[in-house]
Amino acid sequence: MSFRENAKIIKTGCLGTGVYEIWFETSDIAKAAKPGQFISVYSADGSRLLPRPISICAIVDNKLRIVYRTVGAGTKEFSSMKEGESLSIQGPLGNGYDVNATYASKDAIIFGGGIGIPPMLSTVFFPELLIAFHDQYPEIAVVLEEYGSVRACNLVQDDTLDLALVNMEQYNIDKFNKALLANDQVVFCVSDDHRLADKEVVTTKEMSKESLIFFNADSVQNQLLKTRFETDGYVPDIIMRSSQIYTILQLVKTCKYGSFLYSSMTDRFASSGIKGIPLSPPIRIKIGIVWKKGKYISDNMQKFLNFTKMYYREHPLIQKL
Repeated sequence: MSFRENAKIIKTGCLGTGVYEIWFETSDIAKAAKPGQFISVYSADGSRLLPRPISICAIVDNKLRIVYRTVGAGTKEFSSMKEGESLSIQGPLGNGYDVNATYASKDAIIFGGGIGIPPMLSTVFFPELLIAFHDQYPEIAVVLEEYGSVRACNLVQDDTLDLALVNMEQYNIDKFNKALLANDQVVFCVSDDHRLADKEVVTTKEMSKESLIFFNADSVQNQLLKTRFETDGYVPDIIMRSSQIYTILQLVKTCKYGSFLYSSMTDRFASSGIKGIPLSPPIRIKIGIVWKKGKYISDNMQKFLNFTKMYYREHPLIQKL
């Protein structure tokens, strides 16, 4: 059952570039919600008739938290709301799941990685790893959540996540225990028929003349690319920001756009007519797992850490750069 409420805002905050949180005090929604469900948030502006669906991030008693990105007028409006104001919300919506029923006889490891680069990294890192881990440890459940690298690190620090797969090129990465899984580099991706496809390397000047697809604003890779363009004195022509790899690849294949992936990913998409060209000079990155310093490491969490490090020693994603 879902409820429509005029919910009071009890806390707001900015978590990063374009990423915000709101805590609502509710009468029925928080009490009825299950993991995996969402709410619809209605604009106070009558000209915006459609609500914005946003996942429930946390629940404490009759309070619920949402975390969202400003991507349009509606979410921009929400980001300007203050404590004490109210918004109309409806929920809980979606099927959700019962954690106790699903994992009653198992220990669960909550593993995060997400908005922007991490969902794309999961294309490379997660499928084979999780299959191999489940084959060896079928009694251990691994629960995946998606967040941006910066946000995922924050959630590890506040004990919401046990571990996170992140881009480790962050200023505060030394606050965490970490295990390096891969050294990689950013490549400029174009279709095989693109005018730059035959180049061995590509410069910032050349990329500035192309229509570019960047990842969403809070990704670490975005920050690295933005710094590179600014340092070299060029302004990128960004026509879209997206974290959806299928959407990005479909647009790149039109031969009109270029985007950025990791070199470890491009081999997987070669059959799709996509080529990755190294940047000159290169942007090197490190991908790894982080967990909180001083945190108690359960036996199952230690097994997952050891297995993951062993797996990528035996199955390296790329040759040493």
